[in-house]
Amino acid sequence: QVQLVESGGGLVQAGGSLSLSCAASGRTVADYAMGWFRQAPGKEREFVAGIDWTGAKKVYSDSARGRFTISRDRRKNTLYLQMDNLKPEDTATYICAADSSSGAWTGLFNEYFGQGTQVTVSS
Repeated sequence: QVQLVESGGGLVQAGGSLSLSCAASGRTVADYAMGWFRQAPGKEREFVAGIDWTGAKKVYSDSARGRFTISRDRRKNTLYLQMDNLKPEDTATYICAADSSSGAWTGLFNEYFGQGTQVTVSS
């Protein structure tokens, strides 16, 4: 079993930045695909970004591309999301995901999800 715990959320003004982290425990996820989703109140969960197990392949949603950067530290079993130029529409709970399937990094996560960290962007 893998446990995922997100941190780094908070309140920020539009145009600001936040850095999210996701710490994995229970077993190593060094060979897992990992990613970030978000869910706003009353909306479905939305894929934000994914990274393959090597860290070489990354994919972003249209809304995240150019403003968010996903990265990982395989030795620390930790996933990151650097978010710049934040907009009010980025307000959501951000959820970390991990999956042992090699292709999951493109958005097809099914195995493990964290509880999320709240990000609120004020206008």
